[in-house]
Amino acid sequence: MKSTKLLLGGLLFIIAVAMIIYGVFFLIPSQPTTSSTQISSTSLSTTKETIHSFPQLSTDIAENETAVDMVTSMGTIKIKLFPELAPKAVENFISLSKKGYYDGTIFHRVIQDFMIQGGDPEGTGTGGESIWREPFEVEPSDQLYHIRGALAMAKTNAPISIGSQFFIVQNQQDMSSSIADTVPNEIAEAYEKGGYPSLDGHYTVFGQVIHGMEVVDAIAALKTAKNDLPIEPVTVDSIVVHE
Repeated sequence: MKSTKLLLGGLLFIIAVAMIIYGVFFLIPSQPTTSSTQISSTSLSTTKETIHSFPQLSTDIAENETAVDMVTSMGTIKIKLFPELAPKAVENFISLSKKGYYDGTIFHRVIQDFMIQGGDPEGTGTGGESIWREPFEVEPSDQLYHIRGALAMAKTNAPISIGSQFFIVQNQQDMSSSIADTVPNEIAEAYEKGGYPSLDGHYTVFGQVIHGMEVVDAIAALKTAKNDLPIEPVTVDSIVVHE
């Protein structure tokens, strides 16, 4: 009888131990490991970094953008600039504007369904210089494109030849059929409203017209001489920088 009690007690002890072990391994919820947490954070970070914003597609002026009013003899063109994406071009343009460098200059090259060009104090298309008194290079960006209303720096065929001249893309014909497959969908849709995609990568886009494209269109529609110079001069009276 005593041996039976001992055997029964031993079995109960074994069952109790088994239940405790079962509870430890199956009733306590599992916690994420450090490595899995890190992988999740890294994946989220990478996803955010690969999503580009296209500031040209918004008429709002962000905190990291600068607004300017280009006052012309045919009306005012309101533009926002992108100093973080094209720092040298923006610094050059703003500094020259504040100095009054562009005041009284003309749009010396006007081509309808293409662009209007100015910024040469000589008015010939061969003059002008940067604030550093020497030319500087193109600043490419995968966030800026030559869509309708884009403001870009003019240059020659030389790789380093940007001075003071600028142009505004005016073409309003659908150009979506001539863009590369790598162009983002948002930009492809913008090219349906006009622009000049063949210029992408070759010039520095540093701003976008957000109001006054009707003025750009009116300038582009002017009658010109054989050298694309408007018969009736159109001047940049001033460029007002809004800090």
